[in-house]
Amino acid sequence: MEIEFRVFETHEFRVDEGQDGTFDGVACQYGKKDSYGTTFHPGVFRRGIDKGSYAYLFMHSPYDPIGTFRADEQTNHLHIAGAYDDTQSGRDKRAMARSGSARELSVGFVRTDLPEWKKLAEMGDEDRADVLENIRSARLVEVSQITARMAAVPGSKLKTVRSALGALYNETGEPTLAERLADYDREHGRDSAVAHDVEQDRRMDERKRRAALLKLVTP
Repeated sequence: MEIEFRVFETHEFRVDEGQDGTFDGVACQYGKKDSYGTTFHPGVFRRGIDKGSYAYLFMHSPYDPIGTFRADEQTNHLHIAGAYDDTQSGRDKRAMARSGSARELSVGFVRTDLPEWKKLAEMGDEDRADVLENIRSARLVEVSQITARMAAVPGSKLKTVRSALGALYNETGEPTLAERLADYDREHGRDSAVAHDVEQDRRMDERKRRAALLKLVTP
C-alpha cells in the first residue's frame, strides 16, 4: 500500500466563527491537473469512502490528530465536513486555520486503479503516462490541514512531508511504484520521465545526507 498526497492551490475551506469548532471544505478537485501532473476524475472516490468518520490530521502526521470529518463525493469535488477536537492541539490548529497561517487542505489516498507494476512497466510511454496521470479510482485515507503555501511551487507539493513521514506509511525498505518502474526502465535501456524523476530525488537525498554528515563532523 503506497499512500500519496495531493493539495490544491484553489479550494474552499471554511471554519465557523462560533464555539462549536466545525469546518467544511473541498479536499480534492476533479478534472484539474495538479502540480504532479495528475488529474482526479469524477467518481474517483465512489467506492473508496467510508460512511463513518475519518481522522483529521495536521501535516499528515498520524501522531497529531486534530479532529474528525465525514466525506462525500460531489460532482466536481470531494467535500468534507467535521469538527476540531476540544484539545489544545485542536484549538491551536483551528486558530491557525482562521488566521491563515495553516488553512490549506491536503488529501491522503491510495490508488486502486493501477495494474500490477510489471504490466505497467511493459506499457508504451503514452499508455503508461495515461494510466499514471489519470486517477480514476482511489481509497480515501485521511485529510490534513497544512501550512500556508505548501502548494506554491509546482512540482514540490508536500515533498518535505512525504520524505519525513514516508517510513510511517510504507514498509521499511519496500520500493515505491516509481522506484520499481525506474529500475525496470534502466534495466531495459529506457530513458523515461519516471526514471529521471527518481534519479533526481536520489541525488537530492544524497546531497541532504552529505550535508547532515558535514554538520556532524564540523566543529
